Amino acid sequence: MFGIGMVCLTVCLCSGKAYASTISEIKKQQEENQKQLNNVQGQISGLENEQSEVGGEIEELDTSVVEIIASVDIIKEEIVEKEGQIAETETEYEAAKQQEEEQYEAMKRRIQFMYEQGDVSYVQILLASENFGDMINKADYIEQLYEYDRKMLGQYQEIKEYVQQVWDRLEEEKSELEASQHELEEEQAYMEQLLEEKKQEYENYNVQIARAKQQAAAYRTKIKQQTAQIKKLEEEERKRREEEERKRREEEARKAAEAAASSSSGNSGSSSGSSSSGSSSSGSSVSIPSGGSASGQAIANYACQFIGNPYVAGGTSLTDGADCSGFVWRVFKDKGYSVPRTSWDLRSAGREVSYSEAQPGDIICYAGHVGIYIGNGNIVHASTPKSGIKITTATYKSILSVRRVA
Repeated sequence: MFGIGMVCLTVCLCSGKAYASTISEIKKQQEENQKQLNNVQGQISGLENEQSEVGGEIEELDTSVVEIIASVDIIKEEIVEKEGQIAETETEYEAAKQQEEEQYEAMKRRIQFMYEQGDVSYVQILLASENFGDMINKADYIEQLYEYDRKMLGQYQEIKEYVQQVWDRLEEEKSELEASQHELEEEQAYMEQLLEEKKQEYENYNVQIARAKQQAAAYRTKIKQQTAQIKKLEEEERKRREEEERKRREEEARKAAEAAASSSSGNSGSSSGSSSSGSSSSGSSVSIPSGGSASGQAIANYACQFIGNPYVAGGTSLTDGADCSGFVWRVFKDKGYSVPRTSWDLRSAGREVSYSEAQPGDIICYAGHVGIYIGNGNIVHASTPKSGIKITTATYKSILSVRRVA
């Protein structure tokens, strides 16, 4: 009986080690899964934060697009206004041309009238005088004719100069419209491309977050299964230990009874009864356990070095040609400053100041155009393909913003 009991106890102890080892391994696996779950949840949180930032950028871009649309409307209104001015200028030009032609025809008739009898000179008219009084009268007449001819010639020259000025102004206005249109189309294309990229980036975050959430759900399922498995094994372990405890107490009671029987002097029946009583008593005692500045002036001075160089759409060369934003970008880059490339983004460069506070080196922003303030109410800018880089009055167009970078 003793030998059998020891064998059973050994088997139970060995079985207990097997259970403990199994639970320990599962707990280690569960800890690893929990670690992986925490990592994935951290990734999800990071992705959601990044996506939120992209969402904020999309909102800002949407706002910017609305502002660009407003700027487009401003440009369109200016274009309509300029077209009206051009139409008026064309009318003035045609009138001036007509006046020039009429003046020319009048002068030809005047000359024909004066000299239709031959090459009559003012001297011949004087020599043909009948007397001194007649000569004085003719001299006065000649002087009047001379003054009249000189006046008519002056008017003719003024008309020609006016016509040329009107034509130059017309060409400059057309060139400005073309340059503004190019800048505006460039801004629209850039903003639309950037908005599309951000929307795609936002969608990519959705895919990554969904994939990470699937991984997190898989880890949670594993952890839940392992928790249930550990609970089941621990319950089995508890029952096994309770059974071992019960058998141990029974074994102790049996041993006590055998010892009492062997030490008794006689009565086997009494010993048997005593043993039986002890056994019953032992059995009933079993329990179950529960468990502005100099730098700005330097920028202005540097920018003015390139006056007269060409305007080139999309260009950034100060010598071979640049558009308005390319000119500003290159000047600041050469002076060690990083500013946006497009006229739209330049509206957010540096910090904003009022025009009354403008200093040399500040960026003057218009709808579809930018320039560099050089002081005394003037800017230097890549104006148009016709005029290139030049100095212009800063208020020649409506100013949208003044930005100070240096």
